[in-house]
Amino acid sequence: MQANETVIAELLRMLRADQVLTDAASLDAYAHDDAEWAPCERPLAVVLAEHEDDVSAVVRLAAASGARVVPRGAGTGLSGGSNAVAQSIVLSLERMTRIVEVNVAERYVVAEAGVINDTVREAVASHGLWYPPDPASYRISTIGGNVATNAGGICCVKYGVTRDYVIGMRVVLADGDVVDLGRRTAKGVTGYDLTALMVGSEGTLGVVTQVTLQLLPLGGREERAIVGSFGSLREAGVAVAEITAAGIVPAALELIDRTCVEAVDAWQSLGLPHGVDTMLLAKVDEVGAAGEELAASVARIMTDAGAVTVERATDAEEIDRLFLARRLAYPALERLGPVLTEDICVPRGAVPEMLSRIQATAAAHDVVIANIAHAGDGNLHPLIIAPEGDEAAKARAKLAFDRIVDDCRELGGTVTGEHGVGLLKLPGAAEELGPRVIAMHAAIKQALDPLGTLNPGKAFPA
Repeated sequence: MQANETVIAELLRMLRADQVLTDAASLDAYAHDDAEWAPCERPLAVVLAEHEDDVSAVVRLAAASGARVVPRGAGTGLSGGSNAVAQSIVLSLERMTRIVEVNVAERYVVAEAGVINDTVREAVASHGLWYPPDPASYRISTIGGNVATNAGGICCVKYGVTRDYVIGMRVVLADGDVVDLGRRTAKGVTGYDLTALMVGSEGTLGVVTQVTLQLLPLGGREERAIVGSFGSLREAGVAVAEITAAGIVPAALELIDRTCVEAVDAWQSLGLPHGVDTMLLAKVDEVGAAGEELAASVARIMTDAGAVTVERATDAEEIDRLFLARRLAYPALERLGPVLTEDICVPRGAVPEMLSRIQATAAAHDVVIANIAHAGDGNLHPLIIAPEGDEAAKARAKLAFDRIVDDCRELGGTVTGEHGVGLLKLPGAAEELGPRVIAMHAAIKQALDPLGTLNPGKAFPA
């Protein structure tokens, strides 16, 4: 107890009182992210960092006192990656919201870790530039959190994930020192790619305080949406596999099933079609005749795969409305009860089989599983819903979760496509990585964080 009080007293000495939260309500609120089923502890304190110096000072204190540091952005994670552990300080970067530079000539933006993804997109759009990664939480998640989990999004099937755009960063290391990694040039191969190593490391190797993001020109795209309504998940999965086999790379290819459609429409009244089992939302953005030909090919493949109806849309507002349904699916389902979220990724050709296995798992374990997916890259998000307070249903849901992970690996997939390992995926990660590769992870962790100060127990199994 005395040691804990000393840590808190030192935090209050270093920082303003409004930056250090110790009341029970705040500690409980910051103890976990959106992964309701992941374990968490009540932290010693929550620090609201406003400058890189704050981050450095907190990490130095933790290293000296034996406390742990759990970095946190907006807390929108779905794997428990920012959940507090015993004897930890939750270090929130949500107040670090400066866009430091937009360099139009070199096409990059420099932003602090607490800047919201959509704020970055809006800021660079005013300069005719585009930051593509767009997780469903893009309006509420931070760039730092996106970097920590290597977040993807709807358009990543064609334009890539966060790691593809992070070319540099500033990082507070486990001893409190600050380093600059990466570059601001079009290319560069000096030394190991430590920037890429930090992306997706879930705050276990360093605390990212500032990132340099490569950008694309905003113009030169002409969006067309193709929406197929299917009588079964498997038929929609066949369409996904056939679109891939045809060599088509859509700008987006998203799947939502009946449970999701009805939950979103009941909440937001978007006028979505009811009575269909699964909707497949495709988007192509090639210009002119090439775009029209590609859209026609996607529509034809959907029809051949068994789509009940196939509709086309070119109006920007209509396209946004349709894809908004996909983005709102998770919060809409949360209104139905606690959600255990999967984040598996399988080879695209295995999507039909994986969807069939998910349905079989739902039936075998008597649970409700709603399906949303970045289907174009095989990243599936089965959402297992258990009624509030129903412990038997929760136990069945956990069994279904584990079965889905096993099936994913059996089909050549990976246990997390974009949410990160956090705490929820540690068992699956252990099976996927194997002892030798886990030892490699441990060696890197030991080299950069020998005291285990930064987010211990996350990202890889010990």
